[in-house]
Formats: sequence, structure tokens, C-alpha cells
Amino acid sequence: MGWFLLLPYFIFHLFLLLLHFPSYTYSLCNYHDNSALIQFKNSFVVNSSDDQPFTFQRDDGLSPCSSFSSKTESWKNGTDCCKWDGVTCDDAVSGRVIGLDLTCGHLRGEFHPNNTIFQLKHLQQLNLAYNHFTGSLLYSGIGGLLKLTHLNLSFSGISGDIPSTISHLSKLESLDLSNFEMRFDPSTWKKLILNTSNLRELHLDHVNMSSIRENSLSLLNNFSSSLVSLHLEDTGLQGKLPSNILCLPSLEELVLSWNVELRGQLPKSNWSTTLRYLDLYETSFSGEIPDSIGHLKSLEKLVLFGSNFNGMIPLSFSNLTQLTYLSLGANQFHGEISSLLSILDPSLLWLDLGDNQFTGSIGEFSTNSLNYLSLSTIKLQGKFPDSIFEFENLTYLDLSSTQLSGPVDFHQFSKLESLKYLDLSHNSFLLINSSVEHLLPNLESLFLSSCNITGSFPKFLAQFQNLIELDLSNNNIYGKIPKGFHEKLHSWNNIFKIDLRHNKLQGDLPIPPYGIVYFLLSDNNFIGGISSTICDASSINILDLAHNNLTGTIPQCLGNATYINYEINLAHNNLIGMIPQGLCNASHIIYIDLAHNNLTGTIPQCLCNASSLNMLSLAHNNLTGTIPQCLGSFHDLVVLDLQMNNLHGSIPRNFSKRNDFETIKLNGNRLDGPLPQALAQCTKLEVLDLGDNNIEDSFPSWLETLQELKVLRLRSNKLRGIITCPNSKHSFPKLRILDVANNNFSGSLPASCFMNFQAMKNVDDNRTGSLYVGSSNLYVSFGYYYNDSVMVVMKGQYRELVRILTTYTILDLSNNMFEGEVPMVIGQLNSLKGLNLSHNGINGTIPHSLSNLRNLEWLDLSRNRLTGEIPWKMRNLHFLSLLNLSQNHLEGIIPTGGQFDTFENSSYGENPMLCGLPLSKSCNKDEEQPPHSTFQDDEESGFGWKSVAVGYACGAVVGMLLAYNLFLTAKPQWLASLVEGVFGIRVKRTNNRARANRRGMN
Repeated sequence: MGWFLLLPYFIFHLFLLLLHFPSYTYSLCNYHDNSALIQFKNSFVVNSSDDQPFTFQRDDGLSPCSSFSSKTESWKNGTDCCKWDGVTCDDAVSGRVIGLDLTCGHLRGEFHPNNTIFQLKHLQQLNLAYNHFTGSLLYSGIGGLLKLTHLNLSFSGISGDIPSTISHLSKLESLDLSNFEMRFDPSTWKKLILNTSNLRELHLDHVNMSSIRENSLSLLNNFSSSLVSLHLEDTGLQGKLPSNILCLPSLEELVLSWNVELRGQLPKSNWSTTLRYLDLYETSFSGEIPDSIGHLKSLEKLVLFGSNFNGMIPLSFSNLTQLTYLSLGANQFHGEISSLLSILDPSLLWLDLGDNQFTGSIGEFSTNSLNYLSLSTIKLQGKFPDSIFEFENLTYLDLSSTQLSGPVDFHQFSKLESLKYLDLSHNSFLLINSSVEHLLPNLESLFLSSCNITGSFPKFLAQFQNLIELDLSNNNIYGKIPKGFHEKLHSWNNIFKIDLRHNKLQGDLPIPPYGIVYFLLSDNNFIGGISSTICDASSINILDLAHNNLTGTIPQCLGNATYINYEINLAHNNLIGMIPQGLCNASHIIYIDLAHNNLTGTIPQCLCNASSLNMLSLAHNNLTGTIPQCLGSFHDLVVLDLQMNNLHGSIPRNFSKRNDFETIKLNGNRLDGPLPQALAQCTKLEVLDLGDNNIEDSFPSWLETLQELKVLRLRSNKLRGIITCPNSKHSFPKLRILDVANNNFSGSLPASCFMNFQAMKNVDDNRTGSLYVGSSNLYVSFGYYYNDSVMVVMKGQYRELVRILTTYTILDLSNNMFEGEVPMVIGQLNSLKGLNLSHNGINGTIPHSLSNLRNLEWLDLSRNRLTGEIPWKMRNLHFLSLLNLSQNHLEGIIPTGGQFDTFENSSYGENPMLCGLPLSKSCNKDEEQPPHSTFQDDEESGFGWKSVAVGYACGAVVGMLLAYNLFLTAKPQWLASLVEGVFGIRVKRTNNRARANRRGMN
């Protein structure tokens, strides 16, 4: 009993005693969770701030990990993990870890299947975004964290297939797996959608979802009551997205950008009225914008750029009072531009209407708060709008290719003090070079390409303080670059691009500033040598000095790994010496063009180090030695152009499978040996020119499997034997130019090949594809297209087709030993422009089917053994401007009319039996009219022997009937008796009137 009386006393003193002890958090970290986190930390290393395997930028251009901080630095043994950075524990006594946020933790290493993070069974939130687990997989253990409501592994370097166990996380409310090398298979996708019905945020940007089909996409409707944010950027989605996805009642954000094969249309009603952000950038969505879009009173950002929308912008846009970001560029919208501008909300900050079909004048804007404005490639009318200069906050202005006219004083732009980006290129207005102080102090990018700038180098450029990009290309600027600009150029610390191409600038090359990336000065009149100081600009990636008058040698340092890394173009100069060894050290170089110089020496073997090459052109130099065999093994090489040098030895024999070759030109050298059959592995090849060498082999019929081949030139070699296409029903289906002239081919002309030349048979007068043959689609960063060229004999003269039009179809088999007749099937090659079979042993007649070649411009059959007459129907070849039939055994009258009236004596020389104009030998008087149709002519024109026989038979019957009637009415007695006797016909006596008539006649 006494103890109970003393109990309050003891409790009071115990309370006082506890007040003197240090305080502890109520929730101490669970021992097992503490251990698991320490092991997790030790399985990775922490990057330093300057050791980042990759970087990532948000849409606003800022890095999500702008400062270096290692959250795991506070993770130490013996301390309470509930106090560690990024760790959250529950409020219960257990101290279980329920949240882990290591965003931008700078962790690097590989996840393992037994990673201890999978032991944290009480985790509700896990965020490992923006770390560096590059090459790691997402293992099935993730499915064991059944209490997860928030999972974020975005941009952490994790790759591979997303495990099906992720569908076990049925409590998920937010899932972000955005990564560049992860894949979702249809089964896992379906399980995830069906088992996670409470998802509010689903972000899968850049995850490979190309196998997800339309019916699986419709499963997103299962989130009709929960889904708030759906981000599926660049996922490879295909098919049609159900429009009711845009009708989910809680949806606020929908991002489907960069899914170029994803189709869909905007709903005409029942929009998600909560929608704030809709991004369909570069998709295949189409149709018109419905008027119902005006119901989206909360819409802040609308991006439809680069899709297939059309029609007019509805007036209901005036209801979008919260809209601050509007991007409608690169579609097919039309209407008056001024009407659209007048209904936009004054608070709009971003406006892109460029590359549409709007017309009219700009007029006045309803908004003056813009900081971004693009109206590029719109056919605007009138003068440059003064209202532009009222946008005090404008930082970006693109009015390129707008057809605005009239003078524009550059001084006016000084009002736009915040302007950083200005593009006025490709316009017809007159830009006045005014010189004012403090001109656009914040300007960083200035594009004045094709702006009719004429005269000396613009002086106002020296006033800019912070330029990063400068483009003055395609103008008429002449003279030397002033010294003041040289000095200013080196004061711009962050200069990124200088483009002065296609002007008339003279003098020595300017020295590129340190830090420049694009240095483009081609197509001018710069003289002198290339100074080795160019190598001091250690960041140059693109160097284009082509088409100048540069002399001297190429600096040996050019191309070293710390210098030129990507593209170099020095073509069409007067450079001498050897190819610099520095190019061999540039393992990342993709474009080398040194063509049309006077380079000597050999092709350095060390070029084999440049295995990333896409284009190598050393054509038209004086190079000797052999071709490095490694060039055939490059997987990424699209163009190999070594023509017109003094190279010898064999063609590379090790062309690899799945290579990218589209153009191989080795013509005009001294190459020998046989043709390598490995060329048949170049399945993308379009142009193959091996002409003018010493190659000894038979015709490479194994090339017939190359379904893309358009130009095959084997001219002037030592090829022999017969030409056949034996193995394929579709031999050379796209071949447009075949030149095997000046070889030793024999036998009959290859009719089996002609039958399969589909591209020579089909005449497409409404051609919509590419206008040119070959690798003209090889576009490089400095804006050049590689232009394929080929030498052909056209109308008797050597001519270089600088760009090979797809309409040029040429067949040249001249100067060989072909025999036999010209096959009739050659008349089916309707698209032929030129046909040359001269200097062979061809006999027989000229086939009348040649008159079907209605596009033929030149025809050379000279120096053969042809006989017979010239087909009269050939005068219907209305485009034929050159005809050479000389030195044959032709006879008869030369056709007249049409193009035949334009040909001279030389077209028919040394055919003794020919007569008629333009020859001096006249034909017999009774032969001066056009000759009767020959038997073959009659057949082709529908008047052959069958038709004649039928005509005779019908005529005979009709004649007999008429004669019979005559006999009944007025037959002479002697004729009646004869007919009655021969045919056994008894002729009835006629009536009295007939008798009276006969008496009268007697």
C-alpha cells in the first residue's frame, strides 16, 4: 500500500531526470533499412561535378541538376538514417524508410538484380532520377516494393525491357520511367494499365513503345477518373490515338510530341476542360482545329508544330484567356494573318505561326507582351511592320522568308533592347546599313542570309558585344574584311558560328576565334594559305573553306583530335602537298572533302582510324598509291569518291554486310584486277562508277541484285564476254544510266537485261520524288548536299552531269564487239534520252520499235552493218536532235518531215545506197514520193496481211451481191447466161418495167 502512495513521487522525479538527458527523435531508423541503404550507397561511386557521363536539359534549356551536391555524403554508419539527406521515415516507432529521393545524386554504377534497395519493403516513394546507372537494367525485384505510390527512374541511364513485375505495383499514383533505351512490350503495358487504376501521372518519354498498337492505347481510358498528366514524348507510337483520350475529365497535361507516325484528330466536343498543356509537336495529327477548343478556359500551352493540321483558326481562340504559349508552325493553316493576330490574348508570351499558308499584311498586334515571335515562311504583304518595334520584351524574332518589301533601317531594331535572336534572312526588303551606337546590346544571334546586302562589309557588326551566331551568307558583300571586325571577332568570347559563304570577299582568310564551332567561308575569293593558327581554335567542328583561291599546303595539325572533329571541306582550291596526318587522328570526323585541288602523295593508311566517316571525297587530285582496303569495311560510309587520280592496285574487296554505301566513284584511275563480288553487299548503292580504269573481268551480272542501283558506269576498261542478266526476274529495276562502252563485250545485245529495266520503261511526266540520282540526300551540318556527278557521252560530246537528274536515262554500249540484230524489246525503253550502239558489228534492219522512244534526244547507230531502209515512222521522234546512222549498209529514201528535216549529211555518210535530202544523191523520179509502207510497217500500223485478206473477202462478197442485183435488173444476156452456167443459178425473168428498160437501152 505504501508503494502506491510513493508512486506519484517517483514518477515526478523520473520526469525531471529525463529532462536532463539529450533529446532523441521519436522515430529511430530501422536497423535493417539502415544497413540496406549503406550497402546501396557503397555499390555506387559519386561523380565529381566535372565528371558527368551525360547531361540533360529541360525544355526551358536549364539543367535539372544545375549544382553539384551529393545527398549520400551524410549517409554514415552509426547515425540515424531518418536524418540523412533524401531519406524519409514513417511516424511510427518502427522507423521504417518510406521515402527515398536521390534526384541528381551524381551516383554512377550498375544496378544488380540483388540490389539492397529492393529490401526496403515499406517504401512508398522512390526517386532516382538524373543519376548515371548507364547500361543497367530494371530488374524484376522492383515489383516487390508493393507499397510504392511514386516511382521516378527518369533519365538515370537505365535501359532494356521494363519487367512485367512492375504491374504488381497496384498502388502507384505517379510513374516516371522516361529514359532513352528502355522498352515496353504490349503484355507488360496491358498488365500495368489494368492493375494500376489510380495512376495520376504517367511519364514515359523516350521509352520504346513502338510495339504498342491502337487497341492497347485505348486502355488509357481506364484512367478516366484519375489521370492528370500523360507524357509519351518520342516513344515510337504508331497508329491512331483514340480522340477520347483528350476527353478524360481530370486530364491537365498531354504530351505526345516526336511521335511522327502517331495519327489522330482533335475532338469536336467533350474536351477535358481541365487541360492546361497540350503538346502534339511533330506528330501526324491532322484535320482542323474545332471551334470547341474555345471551351478550354484553363489552356496555357498549345503546341501543334510540325503536324498535318489545316483550315482556319477558329474565332473561339479569343476565349483562351490563359494561353501564354502558342505554337502552330509548320502546318497548313490558312486565312488572313491580321484576323488571327487580332483575336489572340494580350498576355500571350510565345507565338509561332511560321511555315503556314497565312496571307495578308501583319497590321497591328493585339498583344505587346510577346517575347518570342516567329512568322517565317509566310507570304506576307507590304512593308516591314513598324508595330514589331513596340515589343519591348521581345527576345526572339524570326521573319525569314516572308516576302516583306521596302527599305528597313537597321537603326529601328535598337528599340528592341531585350532582343537576343534576330532572323531576317531570305527576304526582298532593302536593309540599310546604318551605324549607330549601342545597337542591340544583348543580341546573340543574327541571321541576314540572302538579304540583298550589297557593298562593303557592314560596319555596324563591329558594335555588337555578345554575338554567338552570325550569318551573312548568300549576299553581295565584296572587298576585304575590315581590321576592326577582325579584332571584334576575337573579343566575342562565346562565338559559336560565323557564316560568310557565297559572297565576294577578298584578301587573306580571317583567323578563327578561340571557341568557334562553325567556321564557314566558302564560295568567296580568299587567297593565300591556311595558317597553322587555325589549329588554335580548338573547338572547331565544322570548317568550310571550299571554292576559294587558297594556295599552299594544308596544316598538318588540322584534324587532330582536339581540333577538327566532324566536318572539313577544302574542295575547289589550289592546295598542294600531302593529306595531313592530323585527319587520321580525328576518330569522330564524318565528312572530308578535299576534291579539286593539287594534292599529291598517297592516301594515308591511318585514315582507317576515321571509322565514323560518312563522306570521303579526294577526287580530282594527283594522288598515287593504292586505295586502303579498310575503306570498304566502314559501316557508316555513304560516299566514297576517289575519281580522277593516279591510283593503282585493286578495288577494296572487303565491303561489309549492312553497309551504308550509296555512291562509289573510283573512275579515272589506273585500277586493275577483277571486280570484287563483295560489292553485291552494298544493297543501298545508287551510283557505281568504275569507268576509265584497267579492270579485267566479265560483266558483273551479280550486281543485278542491287535493287537501288541507278547508275552503272564501267566504260573504258578491259571487260569481256557476253552480257546477260540470268538470275533475277527484277534485274536492275531502277537503273537509269548504263554505260559499258569501250570494252571487249561480244555476243548479242543483252535483250534479257533490257526486258527488266523498269526505270527505263516507265515515263513519269508528273514525277513527285527526288529530282536527282544518288546521295544528294547526304546533308551535312554546314548546309551542303553532296551532289553526285557522272561523265557521259551526250550527243557525241563528253559532258559531265554535275547533278544527275532522274529523268536522264542513257544506254551506251558503243565500241564493243556486239553482233546480231537490234532487239525489238529496246523499243519498250520509253524513257530513254540517249541510245548509243555505235562501233559494233550489229546487222539486220533498224527495228521499227525504235519509233516508240518518244523521249529520245540522241541516237547513234553508226559504224555497224545495218541494212534495209530507215523506218519512216522515226520522223515522229519529236525530241531527236542528234542522229548518226553513218557507215552502215542502209538503202532507200531518207525520211522527210519532223526532226529529219534538221539533220545534215554527216548523219547518213558512207551509206552508198541511201538517197534523198540532205544527201546530194537524188532518188528516181517515181520514188520521190514517200515510199509505200513495207510489210513490217503495215503490220505495226494495223494494215498487215490479215487485215488485207479480211478486206478482200468482205469486198468480194459485197461485189457479188451488187453484181447479182445488177443481173436481176439490167443484166446483159450474154453475162446472165455465163453466170447461170458457171454458178448454176437460174435467173428469174424481170417484170415488164425492166423489160421496157432493156428495150429502151437496146
